[in-house]
Amino acid sequence: MAMTMTQKILASHAGLDNVVPGQLIEAKLDLVLGNDVTTPPAIDVFVKTCACGVFDREKVALVPDHFTPNKDIKSAEHCKKMREFAGKYDLENYYEIGDPNMGVEHVILPENGLVAPGDLIIGADSHTCTYGALGAFATGVGSTDLACAMATGQTWFRVPEAISFVLEGSLQPGVTGKDLILHIIGMIGVDGALYQSMEFAGPGVATLSMADRLTICNMAIEAGGKNGIFPVDDQTIEYIKKYAPKRYAQSKYTAFTADKDAQYARTIKIDLATIPLTVSFPHLPDNTRVMGTFDEVRIDQVVIGSCTNGRLEDLRLAAEVFRGHKVKKGLRCIILPGSQRVWKEALKEGLLEVFAESNCVVSAPTCGPCLGGHMGILAEGERCVSTTNRNFVGRMGHPKSEVYLSGVPVAVASAVLGRIAAPSERGAPEKEG
Repeated sequence: MAMTMTQKILASHAGLDNVVPGQLIEAKLDLVLGNDVTTPPAIDVFVKTCACGVFDREKVALVPDHFTPNKDIKSAEHCKKMREFAGKYDLENYYEIGDPNMGVEHVILPENGLVAPGDLIIGADSHTCTYGALGAFATGVGSTDLACAMATGQTWFRVPEAISFVLEGSLQPGVTGKDLILHIIGMIGVDGALYQSMEFAGPGVATLSMADRLTICNMAIEAGGKNGIFPVDDQTIEYIKKYAPKRYAQSKYTAFTADKDAQYARTIKIDLATIPLTVSFPHLPDNTRVMGTFDEVRIDQVVIGSCTNGRLEDLRLAAEVFRGHKVKKGLRCIILPGSQRVWKEALKEGLLEVFAESNCVVSAPTCGPCLGGHMGILAEGERCVSTTNRNFVGRMGHPKSEVYLSGVPVAVASAVLGRIAAPSERGAPEKEG
């Protein structure tokens, strides 16, 4: 029976020859992930199961990143609980401040070599779907499922239907993968892919960078998707070769491909050249507008980073657009490198100097502002342009504040002009002296 990429991965890990949409299966896991919000309650459930230990000390990854550096006593206690659990079971992949490989979970897991094509991954965080960019099946679960998975190394799934997004052409200069996924969510709605696999295909895939693909899969959940997934190509293999050299050398991964006659709930063709600079207005990601089609929107803050757009490629792009310009007086611009590795590379390349000269604030790697945790909270009536992934009511602070989602170029231009703007509106760089 013909299957999609997702269905083939699920069938393989369930020990089955084939699966069909709607089928309930139990499958073995390659990686289980938790963070400082979801792991503490999972530990409580884990203890109640009377489990003797985790199923594999190398396949449980715990990352304190949401309220770190610790916001308050409660967040410090959560991290302590995780730290003690990781120590008790000698977990190989525990990443906290002080570890050179620490950072935001969905940035560091791929760059620390924990994700490869064909993997089956769950994480107690909705944006776990990020890893589909590498040809893996990855999806979010709750804390109870996390607890049981840490103990047993397996969990259950309902096999999803799939939507095929056939990409053609290439994006225009200055348009990014963030614009593409915002455009798609605006097109199909926040429930347009509800419990379905968003599978990307077509010649246009090759024109998208790995950073673009990671951003696109990260936001599959914002369309209701069970997961997002890209086919494995030369770019994917080069990424694995760089970040997971042992798995690459030992061929410890499987590049699944969809059958030509695989069945899809629907097929959507997209000419990448037609994708415009796109902004999601409050208070849902599907409330999208094309740059140049709306009235002036004055803003108070810009956030650049997070698990969606905090990679080195994003910071390079931000520095390129910022260079020679300064943040509008009276506006706050916060840069969030996605990992300590990204932070150090940005320092080495002089990107942090560009941000400092532009009057930005550069933070330690954290999810903080994205979920209204800390280091960027909005007051009543304030507006923020953010490269994060959600703009729900109160997402970044006061319930009467507003969050506008965009790609990096629009976020930088908006910081310079104090209103939502396109990079072409910045004008000439300011002269020294």
